[in-house]
Amino acid sequence: MHEMSLAEGIRQIVLAEAQKHGFSAVRRLRLEIGRFAGVEKPALAFCFDVVMRGSPAEGAELEMIDLPGVAMCYDCMREVEIADRLDPCPICGGGRLVPVAGDEMRIRDMEVV
Repeated sequence: MHEMSLAEGIRQIVLAEAQKHGFSAVRRLRLEIGRFAGVEKPALAFCFDVVMRGSPAEGAELEMIDLPGVAMCYDCMREVEIADRLDPCPICGGGRLVPVAGDEMRIRDMEVV
């Protein structure tokens, strides 16, 4: 389950930011997750709760924001939103698409005290 290592990475970022900015607790953490990131959100939520114990983010609300999958279509030369990596272009029906966004995961912001 790679969600555990993702949660551990988030914990390291929280700890580093707490030390850097001097906050003692995180009330809410908003996380952006791309459609193609391969993250099982229920598993990540469970791992987040477990991994954050004893950290400034213990008991924090985890809000996950979905980001769309975006690809460049080399048939019509447009960036298009797609639901699956193998979908055809929704504009021209072409099949020469290269994903350009949607595989990212990042902390958008934290509400801290």
